[in-house]
Amino acid sequence: MDQYNQAIASCRDIFLKKTMDYGTSWRVYRTISIVDQIYIKAKRVRTIQEKKHQKIEDGIKSEFQGILNYAIIGLIQLKIENDDVEQLSVGEVEVLYNQEFEKAKKLMMDKNHDYGEAWREMSQESYIDLILSKILRIKQILSNNGMTIISEGIDANFFDILNYAAFGLIQINEGNHTK
Repeated sequence: MDQYNQAIASCRDIFLKKTMDYGTSWRVYRTISIVDQIYIKAKRVRTIQEKKHQKIEDGIKSEFQGILNYAIIGLIQLKIENDDVEQLSVGEVEVLYNQEFEKAKKLMMDKNHDYGEAWREMSQESYIDLILSKILRIKQILSNNGMTIISEGIDANFFDILNYAAFGLIQINEGNHTK
């Protein structure tokens, strides 16, 4: 649990510092734009994994941090129904971030109860594949006007993306980049 909290704390620190720099410019993003930002980051990680070489300095860790933070943005955007709200204070953002983090943490703990910590035996490549799959699911739900028949909604997919990114960060922090 400490590793999970530390992974999220590092992402939250980045997120809040960027909020201080840029404000809440991300409030203009529609769900599809957030999904596309996550897609770009996940696709870059997959390309680095496959080519085993990168030309841009930012590495896989920073991409997982970005994926996690964009998932939080997605969850916050779904929660705030007023599209007119452009600027939120850093304090408001921190409260919203922490609320979504706590929900993600509870979900992770509930799944750990049922599955054990099976994610620890998975590869970083699998996390990226699962994130990409969740992105495709969200895109399909969006093309169905946000409706599902039997499946979980957009928020559940953002929570899963957030947790897979956290698991990737935990592996990196453990020094295991390829497990």
